[in-house]
Amino acid sequence: MYVFKIDPENRVTAHTGTKPIHAPEGEHCFADPKELARLINKWPATRLVEIWNKLPHTKKVLRFTDRKTARERIWSAIQSLQPSSLEQKSKPRHAKAKAKSNPFGTREGTKAERMIALLSRPSGATLAEIMAETGWQAHSVRGFISGQLSRRLGLRIKSFKNGGERTYRIVKGETA
Repeated sequence: MYVFKIDPENRVTAHTGTKPIHAPEGEHCFADPKELARLINKWPATRLVEIWNKLPHTKKVLRFTDRKTARERIWSAIQSLQPSSLEQKSKPRHAKAKAKSNPFGTREGTKAERMIALLSRPSGATLAEIMAETGWQAHSVRGFISGQLSRRLGLRIKSFKNGGERTYRIVKGETA
């Protein structure tokens, strides 16, 4: 069982529930949906949106329909959080170094990184160029753009025809 802590910057961390958690001023702890509900009833809806948008692997939102929806979605999303690395006794000696990542959250040298580089060009990239770079078929490219880049990473991708060829480009400074 985990105990979750929300800090003043609205970041949520998970901790093992074997011993009580000390919550300094401004931090709040909870272990079940009822405790979370008691906490969020006091908070403005904007704080709930900020908490949600800071959780990993969530699609950013501007608002929630109501507090119940916010609570259910936040509770569901935090279930995948792992305990804080500060609690772990020691790291295994054979642990691999984490791969460096770019600002978009992809690892160096991956097809995803190469695709993002192509789509970041001012002119974008044609479907044929992306297929040649990745070795993927057209349906795989389209699925990756839709599922990973747009939904998971929150990038805004513009699709248009340029000289009869389908072209994709990342719209700078905006997220989906």
